[in-house]
Amino acid sequence: MSGSANLNVMMKTARKVGRTLLKDFTEVEQLQVSTKGPGDFVTRADRQAEETIREDLMEARPTYGFLGEEGSNIEGEDPTRRWIVDPLDGTTNFLHGLPHWAVSIALEHKGTIVAGVIYDPVKDEMFYAEKGQGAFVNESRMRVSGRHRMTDCVFATGLPWAGRSDLPETLQDLARVLPATSGVRRFGAASLDLAYVAAGRYDGFWERRLKVWDIAAGIIIVKEAGGLLEPMNPEGDPLVDGALICANEAIFATFAKVIRNK
Repeated sequence: MSGSANLNVMMKTARKVGRTLLKDFTEVEQLQVSTKGPGDFVTRADRQAEETIREDLMEARPTYGFLGEEGSNIEGEDPTRRWIVDPLDGTTNFLHGLPHWAVSIALEHKGTIVAGVIYDPVKDEMFYAEKGQGAFVNESRMRVSGRHRMTDCVFATGLPWAGRSDLPETLQDLARVLPATSGVRRFGAASLDLAYVAAGRYDGFWERRLKVWDIAAGIIIVKEAGGLLEPMNPEGDPLVDGALICANEAIFATFAKVIRNK
C-alpha cells in the first residue's frame, strides 16, 4: 500500500528503531536494567528508542505533539495532532530473551487515532493502517477472522503481575471464557495482540488497565481490518481508561457478553 506522507514517516522510523532494538536484543544479558515498578522494567534500549523516535518524528512534523511511554510529553504548536508512542512494547519479554515485542507508533488527530504502525523486528512484520484505507501486514491486506462459533475461537488477554489489584476480575474472566472457547493466549505485548486480531490469528482480545501507548496504534489497525472494538464499560473510552474488548463481527456480541458477565 502506498500510504500518506505521515504513514511513511511512521513506518520508516519504526523500522529504524526496530533494527537498533534487534541488535540490543541479541545482547540482552549485557543490557543496563533498572526498575520503575513491580514487574515493569525499563532498559537503556527502551529509553534510547523513544529518544530516536521523538527526534525523527518531531523533525518530520515539528508542530505535532508527542506522548511516549518513557516520559516524553510535548505540547505541539498544533494542538489537534499528537504522536503516541510505545518504543518497546513487551519489555519483559525483551529482557527475558523472548522474541515477542514491538515498536508502536500512532497518530492522533482531534482525539481520534487516524494512523497506526506496529513493527515486530524479530519477525520483520509491519502492521499498519490509516483511517479509511484498510489494514495491512507488510504488503498484504489484513482482515479479521471469519469464525462465528465461540468454541472455534482463540482469544488473547493480559494477566496481572505482582501488586496489581485486578487479579480477581481477570480470574473471573478466564473462568467464563475458557470453557466456551478453544483457548486463551497471553503473549505479553498488547500491541501485537491487537495486530494479531486484525490479522485473523486471534479471534478477539480483552484487557484492563492498559496505557494509551499500548493500544493507540492497534485500535485503528483492528478497526480497519473489519474488527469491532468497544470499551469494556460501554460508557468508557479505551484511550482514557485502558479497558477494551475487540473481536470479529460475527462473535463480538457473544464474546462481549461473556466478558461483561451480562
